[in-house]
Amino acid sequence: MCRHLACLGPEEPLGRLLVEPEHSLYRQSWAPRLQRYGTVNADGFGVGWYAPDDPQPARYRRAGPIWADQSFADLARVVRTGALLAAVRDATLAGADAEAAAAPFAAGRWLFSHNGAIPGWPGSMAPLVPLLPPADLLSMEARTDSAFVWALALHRLRSGTEPGPALAETVQQVAEAAPAARLNLLLTDGETITATAWGDSLHYLAEPGLRTVVASEPYDDDPRWQEVPDRTLLTASRAGVVLTPVEDLASVPPKEPCT
Repeated sequence: MCRHLACLGPEEPLGRLLVEPEHSLYRQSWAPRLQRYGTVNADGFGVGWYAPDDPQPARYRRAGPIWADQSFADLARVVRTGALLAAVRDATLAGADAEAAAAPFAAGRWLFSHNGAIPGWPGSMAPLVPLLPPADLLSMEARTDSAFVWALALHRLRSGTEPGPALAETVQQVAEAAPAARLNLLLTDGETITATAWGDSLHYLAEPGLRTVVASEPYDDDPRWQEVPDRTLLTASRAGVVLTPVEDLASVPPKEPCT
């Protein structure tokens, strides 16, 4: 559930990537082509982007469908960036936490999105709660499975884990507690993109030295789009893309509670 996209490339208007392509993320909000779960992504949307010389991204998020927001149409036409992460949402529980539940989530230089769902939420995640400091739980932006996954990944990032292992270990940990979980995660700091394919579609378009796009599904019919195999971790920069099996990067999840 949900569709998301991250891009590193030349500075250009948001709408060049998110609205103008024939099968853009904007259109995927009501007519996705490859979405395996759900059919309409109308439960909120968001975009985060980086301005020159500012490592902390700006965000614009709303609880309603992207097509109903005239302010976004203006913003997408005039705001320019060389790095962004955007998502349209099909909520597990419609209306839960409204705008606060819309990706991208943010902390410092990071932007994050989760495409998927955790069966049995929230009970299935109860065994993982002791692994997070209480302050992290209390500061979650929303009471959703995606926000909880972000808290787990962010805790690892703040502890010094590199982005690839941080996402891989988070996916393995959540999947151990909820084996049917779908965990396509997307993370960027404006210089790199890290993503997992775990239960839903993921693709990338690499133009080395110019642009790298990672998306739930292609926004056009360019034959250079490549599908990411399931249970794979993707790491990317403007120079290119590297694919690695998730299990090759995930260490044994910690068992002791955090304090």
